Amino acid sequence: MALFLYRAIQLDGTVAEGKVEAGGRQEAFRQIEGRGLKPIKLSEDSIGQAATEKPSESQVLWKAAKVSGKMLENFTRLLSSLLAAGIPLSRALVILYKEATAPVAKEKWKEIHDLVIDGMSLADAMAKSPDTFPRVYVAMVQAGETGGFLDLVLAQIADFQAREKELRSKVMTAMLYPTILLVLALGVLIFLLVFFIPRFQAIFTGFGAALPLLTRAIVAVSEVVRSYGLLVAMGLAITAYLIRNWFMSEQGRRAWERLILRAPIVGPLNAEFAMARFCRMLGTLLAAGVPLINGLNVARKSIGNQILVDAVSYSIERVKEGAQLGASLAGCRDLFTGSVLEMIAVAEESGRLDQELIRLANVTEGDLDRQLKTAVAFAEPLMLFLIAGFIGTIFIGMVIPIFTIQDYIK
Repeated sequence: MALFLYRAIQLDGTVAEGKVEAGGRQEAFRQIEGRGLKPIKLSEDSIGQAATEKPSESQVLWKAAKVSGKMLENFTRLLSSLLAAGIPLSRALVILYKEATAPVAKEKWKEIHDLVIDGMSLADAMAKSPDTFPRVYVAMVQAGETGGFLDLVLAQIADFQAREKELRSKVMTAMLYPTILLVLALGVLIFLLVFFIPRFQAIFTGFGAALPLLTRAIVAVSEVVRSYGLLVAMGLAITAYLIRNWFMSEQGRRAWERLILRAPIVGPLNAEFAMARFCRMLGTLLAAGVPLINGLNVARKSIGNQILVDAVSYSIERVKEGAQLGASLAGCRDLFTGSVLEMIAVAEESGRLDQELIRLANVTEGDLDRQLKTAVAFAEPLMLFLIAGFIGTIFIGMVIPIFTIQDYIK
């Protein structure tokens, strides 16, 4: 038996609060309605439950954990399949949290189910757990609920998650070998700076040799590492922590997103990915009969980059004033190229805007996959080149004085 807290409307219209003990939420609803009340909120009393049942150490550890990306992808794909089979949302959520094997996933899916049962939309229920459901995820779910095609949107989200997971795996695989080399190079550098270069310096000091500029710079770095190495490491750690916290703020996040958009390779890829999501979302909404303004307001949330979202928001205001969509989006040059704007304008005039937007999304995603493969293939040799240049500079700085040592010996 569990203890539930409720708020309900009485016969005279006033709101009453109280507690009820029941074996589940449905039984609690029946007891409340049996008292002549109309429940408007019902939540399980976690304090009372904690007083009667002490969680085990493993449960505490699981509670502190987070839902993994794989758990979220499985949840999304299974929920899409259940809804496509005609199963109601509340029953589908019950099936998912009962079949969940990980306690952290079971608890989170049950929390979502309880919020939906209480009358909250699925998107709003997910928005209460930003650590589990990203903003883009919630925006796309909201679009599906708005257009009445939640199963299709969830399937698209699962495909997005699988594609991002595959991309992340490719990047990690491609960068594994260069990363190992970088760690080894840093280890060799620290050994040289701490143990070898001081002895190297002592040899030339005995001959009264004037070291080259590059060698003197390396020796100076060696002295700093030997004398203030721990302080430098602590300073770098504190600086990294402060920068990370600043980037997590609203101002810092906008600065980071602006920097990403201006990056040579990453910026165009990020913009194309955002455009593909925007076009697919808006095209799907329009095909389902959602009005253009409502579709734009929902689709802009799927972009993910706040700088681009602000640009699209300005375009939406122009559409509200009566302007054409193609002309309004002309101010978002970071997101839409001239050819894309022309195709949108022509499709809008011919009355097939939804079809053209989905076609643009398909074409852009195919081109994006090819560009990502090229970028990943380019990253590994670039990393190796940088490491080789780094190690080569240290080697040259140490070898140059050796060629002049005979002059000082004579």
